Amino acid sequence: MCKRSVMVAVTAAWLASAAPAQEALRWTPLKQDGIHDPRSPAVRLLQQPAEGLSELAAKTPDPYIGNQVRWVKAIEDGVIVPRSNITPEAKMRLLDQDIYLNVGGSQAVVRFPHKAHTLWLDCNNCHEEPFKSEAGATRFSMYQILEGEFCGRCHGAVAFPLTECARCHSVPQGEFREIEKRLGLKRSESGRAARLVNETPR
Repeated sequence: MCKRSVMVAVTAAWLASAAPAQEALRWTPLKQDGIHDPRSPAVRLLQQPAEGLSELAAKTPDPYIGNQVRWVKAIEDGVIVPRSNITPEAKMRLLDQDIYLNVGGSQAVVRFPHKAHTLWLDCNNCHEEPFKSEAGATRFSMYQILEGEFCGRCHGAVAFPLTECARCHSVPQGEFREIEKRLGLKRSESGRAARLVNETPR
């Protein structure tokens, strides 16, 4: 079986198994989550997910997805104000630039928003490994992402899961062509990625 067939089969099985579970999903108590030892006295001392997340989820809900909080919206709405550093000399670099991937593919184009990521992460978390800074210089596949590489290092672990296809594949190919023309995007050498020219972190 080829890699693409395996990826399609795995994704289909994942979606099928996830759908029924969504109905009853809330926050699993720590002693039932399959991670914490229910016999450990620490389970009684740790904050339960429902206690820590219910208020946030009420203000910025993301029903049935991950921990059910839309974290970027929580920052944008001022519901949470993460500390950008723990030492005065550490400066946060925020990049408000979109990179477009999967240009010309069969699926919708991926709009990668740097701002949503640099609100949480320093550039060094992703560059130059696993991603080269130059748009389109790193070749990767959905199969690799599903295997926990590239985007899959976070998505499906600490960020929204890979079952939410439309959150990344969010720009129809025809709509992308209009955006490309309007903004004057620069295509990568391969032609499969595009970005604005001369954008730097601030």
